[in-house]
Amino acid sequence: MPCCNLLSLCQYDTNKLVRIQSVRLGSLKWSLNAAILLFICIMMLWNRKYQEFDLVVSSVTTKVKGVAQTRLPGVGDVVWDVVDYSGPSQDKNSFFVVTNVIVTKNQQQGKCPEAPRNGRLCRTDKDCEKGAWDQQSHGIQTGSCVKFDVLKKTCEVSAWCPIESKTTPPRPALLGAAENFTVLIKNNIRFPAFNFFRRNILPNMNDAYLRSCQRGNDSLCPIFRLGDVVREAGEKFSVMAVEGGVIGILIKWDCNLDRLMQRCLPRYSFRRLDEKESNRTLYPGLNFRYAKYNTVNGVEERTLYKAFGIRFDVMVFGQAGRFSFIQLIIYIGSTLSYYALTTVLLDWLIGTSCYSAEVGQNYSEKKVEPVQDKQKCVLCVSYVDESNIRLVKRSLKKSLQDVKPMSVQPRKEDRGHLRAALCLLQPGVAADQDAQPPLDHRPDPKPKPHRPAWCRCDCCTPSSLPQEELCCRQSDGACITSSPLFEQLVLRRPLLEAVLLYRHPLSPPADRGQTTALRHCAYTQYISWRFGDTSDGTHPAIPRCCVQRVREEYSSPDGQYSGFRPASMVSMEACANGEL
Repeated sequence: MPCCNLLSLCQYDTNKLVRIQSVRLGSLKWSLNAAILLFICIMMLWNRKYQEFDLVVSSVTTKVKGVAQTRLPGVGDVVWDVVDYSGPSQDKNSFFVVTNVIVTKNQQQGKCPEAPRNGRLCRTDKDCEKGAWDQQSHGIQTGSCVKFDVLKKTCEVSAWCPIESKTTPPRPALLGAAENFTVLIKNNIRFPAFNFFRRNILPNMNDAYLRSCQRGNDSLCPIFRLGDVVREAGEKFSVMAVEGGVIGILIKWDCNLDRLMQRCLPRYSFRRLDEKESNRTLYPGLNFRYAKYNTVNGVEERTLYKAFGIRFDVMVFGQAGRFSFIQLIIYIGSTLSYYALTTVLLDWLIGTSCYSAEVGQNYSEKKVEPVQDKQKCVLCVSYVDESNIRLVKRSLKKSLQDVKPMSVQPRKEDRGHLRAALCLLQPGVAADQDAQPPLDHRPDPKPKPHRPAWCRCDCCTPSSLPQEELCCRQSDGACITSSPLFEQLVLRRPLLEAVLLYRHPLSPPADRGQTTALRHCAYTQYISWRFGDTSDGTHPAIPRCCVQRVREEYSSPDGQYSGFRPASMVSMEACANGEL
């Protein structure tokens, strides 16, 4: 057994193919295959599936330039340069530009009334807790309730006085001129897998080019006007400058490093990253505070600035690709499954009414070979008093005669057997010398046993197996074994010997004592006669009376028989071809 298992591994199994000779189907097949091939090639070139890819690694530096003059309330005209409007520090890959400001001058350490916010007022000192503070406080309470103005009293705090009281930024923005500021973005990228370096300032960009380039005329220019950046992001600079916001500058590198198609240039795009609807957002915009300190008469003072502005975040992403034979093979292998769509479509077309019904049925019979599980054996039952064939399931408890059919199918004539019957019935056909004697000259048969309850022809013998309890009739009447045609087509020895000789042309004639082959051939003859061409996956069941009559004619020397064995012997040609 282990040797057999090892030998079974050295086998090759292939699928069964059905070839249909059809110009229409052949043309449709090659048209679909050509369309699929065209789609695969287009997608391969469009998405560069033949390449190996690597993600970008980058660094960004920025340089903002521009000068503006504005008039601050209580301060006067102030000139703002890059140091003033860039904020105290710059984050990585981003820069900030001040566009609006609230100034609180001459603050000193001391005690002063807290600014009234959210209705926080006091009437007496009991309303103020000494040492208390919260997130909205500008200082620590002293425990006293003092006048803020003529009508309001608030708690006194120790803080930088006077307290910043204005909360809403000026409209229009004080530094609206920042719209004309420019920024130079320097972006260095690297693709480690290919050891490839590049920067957005290309080798052909010299100092004269950078001084004169404009983004409106050259999309590769690395110098950007802030107003243009905000406008291309879909915003209006004068509106956004009031409360501030966040703008994203996106640099995409999509590089092809193949020699014949080398291309690696940046593409810039812009979008707003924060929520712009002020009436829908809590704490809209972007702002921060910083102070400038000085000493007056030995006392430290500061000027507090609440700066509103726009932060520009530079985000770099992308990939580079280079031809890879391995990736090409993987892509080709993954797309071969697309050709199965042609088979699916053609099978659907043949199986529907869009094509010839006869071709579809023939194709289905040739391609699909149903196999029934032994536990779900479907039997064919043919009664002599019915023209149809019944399909029933084998039962281990109920006799086959009484089992209700699953379905009823029309009987398909076996033309080969019909021709044999017509030949035997021709007048003047001489009887073979080895033929059996007529029925009326045979010796009297043995006394018949008691008729079973399921028998309708009064010729069946009892059986211990439910699947063998089947009569040749559905209603009471004469047995089919009494028909002269049964003698001629099933029991006639010369005919059976001719069938066996047809199966094995060079074999010697069957010995008269060799009755097993003749008995089995008689069973096959009955199946071809009464069942015709049965459907695949079904097993003809021979009535008990017919089995008994065949066994009487060609009995086993030892009296042992194999009994009921389902088999798909459906035609005279099958018997002749040795399929029994």
